[in-house]
Formats: sequence, C-alpha cells, structure tokens
Amino acid sequence: MTSQDMGRVAMISGANRGIGNAVARRLHREGYRLSLGVRRPAAFTDRSGLEGGGEVAAIAYEAAEVASATRWVDETMARFGRIDVLVNNAGIHRNVTLESGGEDELDELLAINVKAPFRLIRAALPHLKASGAGRVVNVASMSGKRARNLAVGYQMSKAAMVMLTHAVRRIGWESGVRAVAVCPGYVRTDMAGGPTAPPRDQMTDPDELAGLIATVVGLSNTASVAELLVNCQYEHML
Repeated sequence: MTSQDMGRVAMISGANRGIGNAVARRLHREGYRLSLGVRRPAAFTDRSGLEGGGEVAAIAYEAAEVASATRWVDETMARFGRIDVLVNNAGIHRNVTLESGGEDELDELLAINVKAPFRLIRAALPHLKASGAGRVVNVASMSGKRARNLAVGYQMSKAAMVMLTHAVRRIGWESGVRAVAVCPGYVRTDMAGGPTAPPRDQMTDPDELAGLIATVVGLSNTASVAELLVNCQYEHML
C-alpha cells in the first residue's frame, strides 16, 4: 500500500472466523481500517492479529435481514467517512441436490450466498465509485465453476456470485471499481469437510488465500483480475 492509500477502509462480512478473519488480519497489517460485519458485535472477541495499527470496528450485520446491508454501510460511512474495499465472505452450505433437500434450504442458500452480497454491493457502490479505486471481493467457490459433486443448490449460488462479480466490473469500471471472484477449493476452515475432502493438512491455508486476496486488492486500476481460482487439488478440466 502506498502512502496515498493509507487510511483506506475495507468492509468484510463473516470476519469472525475462517477466510474472513484471515483477510481481516492481513488487510489490517497492511494499514487498512476495518469495518467488520458480524452477527453479534458484543461477542466478537477473536481479534487475533488485529491489535494496533489501523482502526477496527465490529458492526452488526445479519445477511438474512434485508435492511442490514444499508445499515452496515451507513454506520461504516459514519465511522470512517469512506469505503474502498468490500469483501463479501459470509456464506453457508446446505446439501441441496436434485433428489434431496427442501425449498426452504434452497431459499436459504440463495438468500445468504446471492441476495445478501447483491444488497451490500448495491448499498456500497456509490462510495466505492467515489473512492476512484474501489474494490469488491466476492468469495465464491470452485463449486461455482464446475459440478464435481451433487450439491447443485450450493453450486448454483456460487455460480451466481461469480456472475455478480462480472456485473460489478461492468457497472463500476469507468469509476475505477474493480471486482474479483475468488474461487477456492478446500480451505482449512470449520466449513471444510465431507467424504471427498482431502486431509486437512493438504487443504489451502486461509492465511495464504488472504495473502492472494490482499495482492489482488492492491493492484492498480490497470491490472484487473476478474476471477482467482485457487485449489489444493489437481483438476484436469481447469
């Protein structure tokens, strides 16, 4: 980060653990001020690696609540006066296949993994444009790029997130907004697992993934990365 970039503000959803927490710690070390969207700010105690340096604010955000996106953006602006980076990391997994799983589970997947990021981007977009170098990071999944298992509900939601990323790039390009869909395979987090999962010590380290995200976020407007595919396993189709 250059001297003129110091003080940039990053909003990160799902920052209390896993990939979101790793991204928060990495951006904080690089001098970003952080607005962390968490469900229970009063209970947010995992600030490992967030002490000192830039300012950190834990702000209430509930992905399933329609009004929560605008409220978080408004509180971030009131606290910091600008928004330069939005990281949509909060997400869920439900095993909805074409032969199992209910409508309620499918609706929940789409509400949290698609509609919630859509609302946040819509609310933050004017401020990201005003930045002149706004960045949107949508943490999607390799499941949004191919159907390796039968969890089509999750795959649909992550594929939609990839397309949402390209829509952001299209609408924000002339204002300096750049967006990247980060599509990891298995990452060593609480969510990772399942019968086809590799041993945990062979999964991608969330801190390493966070480093890649920080690198892409820090690129100039003339070096845009649209999709970042990161995998711990070989796949012949990619």
